[in-house]
Amino acid sequence: MKFFPNRPIPIWLLFLWAPLFMGAQQITILDRETGEPVADVAVFNAQRSTSAISDASGQVPISGFGMRERIFFRHIGYQPLNLTRRAIENQGNRVYLEVQAEQLQEVVMSVSKWQQQKREVPQKIETIGAADVAFGNPQTAADLLQQSGKIFVQKSQYGGGSPMIRGFATNRVLLAVDGVRMNNAIFRGGNLQNVLSIDPFAVRKTEVLFGPGSVIYGSDAIGGVMNFYTRDALLSPGDSLMVAGSLEYRTATASGEHTAHGRVNLGFENWGMLTSLTYNHFGDLRMGSHGPDSYLRRRYVVTEGGTDRLEDNPNPLRQVPSGYDQVSLMQKFRYKPARQWDFNLGVHFSETSDYARYDRLIRPDSDGDGLRSAEWYYGPQKWFMGNIRMAHTGGNKFYEGMKLSAAYQFFEESRNDRDFGEDILYSTRERVGAYSLNLDFETRKVGDLRLYYGAEYIGNSVRSDGSETNVQSGVRDGGASRYPDGSSWQTVAAYVNGSYRFKPNLTLLAGMRYSHVWIDAEFDPTYYDFPFEDANLDNGALTGSLGISWFPGRNTQVTLNGSTGFRAPNIDDIGKIFDSEPGSVVVPNPDLEPEYAYNAELGVRQNIRDRLVVKGSVYYTYLVDALVRRDFTFNGERTIPYNGEPSNVQAIQNAAKAYVYGVELGFDASLAEHWSLLGNYTITEGVEEEEDGSESPARHAAPDFADLHLVYSKYPLKASFFLNYNGEVPFEDLAFSERSKTFIYASDAGGNPFSPAWYTLNFRSSYTFPGDYRLTLAVENLTDQRYRPYSSGIAAAGINVIAGLSMRF
Repeated sequence: MKFFPNRPIPIWLLFLWAPLFMGAQQITILDRETGEPVADVAVFNAQRSTSAISDASGQVPISGFGMRERIFFRHIGYQPLNLTRRAIENQGNRVYLEVQAEQLQEVVMSVSKWQQQKREVPQKIETIGAADVAFGNPQTAADLLQQSGKIFVQKSQYGGGSPMIRGFATNRVLLAVDGVRMNNAIFRGGNLQNVLSIDPFAVRKTEVLFGPGSVIYGSDAIGGVMNFYTRDALLSPGDSLMVAGSLEYRTATASGEHTAHGRVNLGFENWGMLTSLTYNHFGDLRMGSHGPDSYLRRRYVVTEGGTDRLEDNPNPLRQVPSGYDQVSLMQKFRYKPARQWDFNLGVHFSETSDYARYDRLIRPDSDGDGLRSAEWYYGPQKWFMGNIRMAHTGGNKFYEGMKLSAAYQFFEESRNDRDFGEDILYSTRERVGAYSLNLDFETRKVGDLRLYYGAEYIGNSVRSDGSETNVQSGVRDGGASRYPDGSSWQTVAAYVNGSYRFKPNLTLLAGMRYSHVWIDAEFDPTYYDFPFEDANLDNGALTGSLGISWFPGRNTQVTLNGSTGFRAPNIDDIGKIFDSEPGSVVVPNPDLEPEYAYNAELGVRQNIRDRLVVKGSVYYTYLVDALVRRDFTFNGERTIPYNGEPSNVQAIQNAAKAYVYGVELGFDASLAEHWSLLGNYTITEGVEEEEDGSESPARHAAPDFADLHLVYSKYPLKASFFLNYNGEVPFEDLAFSERSKTFIYASDAGGNPFSPAWYTLNFRSSYTFPGDYRLTLAVENLTDQRYRPYSSGIAAAGINVIAGLSMRF
């Protein structure tokens, strides 16, 4: 292929790139570990008579500095550096900065949607930066969260990952991509896999807000918010084309993984574009050799000629079937016509292949001698998002900054199951269209006060259909849908948030939000004789937060925060029909109200001689009118037939109170030059009130978990030897809803299900070669432990060698 008829590509590229390498007028400042450009770096000489600031592309002119003059580089998130201009030219006009080990000055956005210094925020926020992602080389976005050591992740199958934060999960925690909420009208109380749709190769950084975030994000943000910020298109500092990108490949032995990723950025002075594409192939996952025998996959179902049979697994460590494929695409466009205006268009698409719900495939039948399901799989999980953002700075007396964001998302998922020996395959398919419009403002600072305010509209439409297919004849008939087809969920909200610095060492952050939610759903009586025709909910919710960040000493920070959160019922709560567990069916309940959470937390951070940083927080959350699944009646009946089986009737109800409390501890220690020790430990306890007034353990309160990392870092090598640990959940601490799932748990001495404690020893490393080649090598679960994280349906990987190679250009 030729760009010009008479000139091959290499000649064209030489002429095109020539201006970039002539004269050494520009240098590029990059993150040492990730190779990503670093913006807002202050560059100056010793007398500060010459200075400049790096742009979004990490580029800055140095023509004003002398060849032997020492140039200083300063950024709040990176270690100070100074070099001569000649030294910079000798390393290809590139300057590499190393991340600060402890970043109290770090800038975060998830509390107000605007940049704020982390030291002024009273809520706990953890940032997973580009350097962490590059070094961790995670397989999925769920693994990205888990590798932080601060979030517990449950997996019902290999193609999954449901984060748990402070005893809450699924539709009580909020996912966001570039500030756009991913939670939709059918996010359920059961475990969710939607985080799987986010490509970790496309993620620039992730901010995790612990505790309620309803003031900014509205419904669902009870336990916390996970905000994934993806890479943006970079612009050229001049009028010539800037070309940059990377090619990456990763493989892993435990699942026979093959992953390929490529991205390229084309940037001109006023506009740029970024294209990112990732393909993943995961085979069946191999579990470890040492652990409970009950986890082994001894037999599985094979269907031939329309007949199901049980077949012995020649390798019981291989979890058949669990593999799947996935493709992810991101396209970004950016246009910056002037310094005050910035326009961004982002398009995201992700699609998986069919993938088995592994926990349903290992359920025994009623006799305990065979398996209940011959098939149970999700159809392709699809996610599309188009998001256009406009930002304006330096506005007028009403605002200093303004952001307008409009987004459309499309979700598609399906479920397909057939019992062993049965002819009927039951299928449901759901499609959700989600529209959102956000308008956010930041005011000029008036004295020590700065205000943030905005409004939001979200609309969801749900399409749902069902079918029954005879696998013998191939005849397909209509069937009951999972949700009321054509239903809608809408919300309108407004918020105000303020930051006030009383003293240089004391900052107050407070805010409130009012949200109103509407649901309209009509029920189809074709397959069920509903005692109602429709559900029309009309609910409002007022939430608020108040907190302080105080530095009683230069090296000590104390934070105190109180906040409320809420979750409005969605279509999944009021209108779903599904089998929640063997022998039970959940039916619609149109008489629901929002659930509210009241949270208090105290945090302390102590820096000891810049060698050791100790941090900890304690919190307590009280949930009222909790939406929980309880026994119910349908047309006065306690039992109805569902998929040909008599099933106990249940429904989501405002029927409980719950409280969750816990402790989160961590430390960062500098042992010697290039050596550090990092650790985290999390304790969570939770209790739910049962229908009879008794109390039971909360379902999503994770067991104690911890990690400990010994890290060596001296460019170009970084290596980490680390321990991951999960505590035991004994039978008496299992949620009542978990005790019937004996097939996913081990058995204690009394024959009762429980989740055993486990640990893994692991090694991870990366080495950067000249020419911007990077090799990563990790060995996870060195002792080949066989373990299944709490509430998970699939055992984790046994010993797993992960290798990756990347090339930047």
